[in-house]
Amino acid sequence: MNHHNQEYWIEKLNLQSHPEGGFYAENYRADGVIPKNSLSERFTGSCSYSTAIYFLLTGSTFSAFHRIASDELWHFYDGDPLSIFFFDEVGNLHEKVLGIDIEKNQFPQVIIPAGVWFASRCQNPNGFTLSGCTVAPGFDFADFELAYADKLSNQYPQHKELIQELTRQ
Repeated sequence: MNHHNQEYWIEKLNLQSHPEGGFYAENYRADGVIPKNSLSERFTGSCSYSTAIYFLLTGSTFSAFHRIASDELWHFYDGDPLSIFFFDEVGNLHEKVLGIDIEKNQFPQVIIPAGVWFASRCQNPNGFTLSGCTVAPGFDFADFELAYADKLSNQYPQHKELIQELTRQ
């Protein structure tokens, strides 16, 4: 496989800065729409059936703790392994690694369930990770919530240090 650097991918995929950190470009939004009255109450409005983005994180940044109303499926494309941290419904912290070295407990796909707080960072501080994120029902910024460090730390005090590292507000 021919590995490229982050500048190559940012240029070729026309990636823009993402509010949670890193770079992204939406590359798919299904034509079909699910009406609000067919969705659970956690959604603020109608949603596309599905959406997908390219998402690139550099080693010098991170994707801050946030949550969305849908399941999110991450796909590994290029670069270094990515650590994805999330809290389950009973408050346990988990780390899944997006990558292609199965022997090192990495996975080419990682699923983050709807409504859980999660954050991610590249394992190589001098590297990058190019991934894809598929969301169904489709992503809408109205259903996106960034975590506040203090509030999340109060909820999960045993993980305060990691939360401080991976939040911006």
